[in-house]
Amino acid sequence: MYAFNYHRPNSLDAAAQALAANEDAKLLAGGQTMLPTMKQRLAMPSDLIDLSGIAELRGVCEDGDAVVVGAMTTHAEVAANEIVRSKIPALAKLADGIGDPQVRNRGTLGGSIANADPAADYPAAVVGLGATVKTNKREIAADDFFVGLFETALEPGELVVSVRFPVPEAAAYAKFDHPASRYAIVGVMVARTGGGVRVGITGAAPSAFRQTEMEQALAGNFAPDALDGISVSADGLNGDIHASAEYRAHLVGVMAKRAVIAARG
Repeated sequence: MYAFNYHRPNSLDAAAQALAANEDAKLLAGGQTMLPTMKQRLAMPSDLIDLSGIAELRGVCEDGDAVVVGAMTTHAEVAANEIVRSKIPALAKLADGIGDPQVRNRGTLGGSIANADPAADYPAAVVGLGATVKTNKREIAADDFFVGLFETALEPGELVVSVRFPVPEAAAYAKFDHPASRYAIVGVMVARTGGGVRVGITGAAPSAFRQTEMEQALAGNFAPDALDGISVSADGLNGDIHASAEYRAHLVGVMAKRAVIAARG
């Protein structure tokens, strides 16, 4: 690592001020991506702002017909939280399937979605459940948050405070994961709500996205056979040593059917 200045603010305002005061500053949440990147000298922030001391960024609560999860809440805390387990069990299961115990006890919801790794699990939940991301400046709808490879709608000086997940009538997450990292080669979150059906996909493309053709089919018949005949194009999908774009396109359909079966109970 190169030398850097370390900050550990105890309030959201102090963190925002430190971020604004240093042009090359970076935020540190769970550190699961930032620290390895710094060790490899691929990132060289002048200042590192540790968010772990800000109590208001942590925890889970109910808010009407939604569950609100603080940005610094770890994956393990989401997986074990009784509110999440009772209201959105699909979200708890997703969190419990991230990485290994070490990752789940350090990694955070806010850090994951702000990093926007194309193979991360939480983006599928944000998009599939129609969540709203609250920052220190505004609220961002799920459909507007992920904009590209490791790229979000967050602006300079903006940090994630919490994510509001509407409680669905039924939902499930299914993923085909890499056996070593447990990252999603393809992961699909299917959610049925009073307003229709949402299908959020991660791992397949440079950023999480919705599969609208599947949504329309499932809105009329929430059953796996409703997806028969829907062909997912490989154009623009990820291809690497683990899976080709064509294989990922096939997996989208397979994982979507599995998610629907799980959501139906």
